[in-house]
Amino acid sequence: MDKAWLASGEQELWRGFLRMNSSIYDELERDLREREGLSLIEYGILAHLSEAPGRRMRMRGLAESVIVSKSRLSHQVARLERAGHVRRESCQDDRRGLWAVLTDSGTAALEKAAPGHAERVRSLLFDRLDPRQVAHLREIVGALGGGPTPEEGRR
Repeated sequence: MDKAWLASGEQELWRGFLRMNSSIYDELERDLREREGLSLIEYGILAHLSEAPGRRMRMRGLAESVIVSKSRLSHQVARLERAGHVRRESCQDDRRGLWAVLTDSGTAALEKAAPGHAERVRSLLFDRLDPRQVAHLREIVGALGGGPTPEEGRR
């Protein structure tokens, strides 16, 4: 086998992984947009801010948490700001930095969206797996570097 190419079984698994990931993401995106008018990234922003001390995070750290570029995050936060769910504040210790702060309206939007989102995540992923498969998936995700962050692991 030529190392420049994936073996047929590897290629099949890789393509299946990409289809599965895309399918789950697209369905969660569609569901949130239809039910709550939020994108999956916007939901992630609200969720991460709700879990942060003081319901606030530096924009740079928030971008890393929701896995988007700083420019994409800025666009999404601006949209959430216009909806009254988030506000931006200057950092006192770093004049170039900004805080994203979850508002009461953002908390209410998240609390409204969370039950349906959790139900959809369960139906697309966890309900399709038995407990042994969930444990294996946790191991695989951890081995590939996608395990819980230290903050998530403390919950």
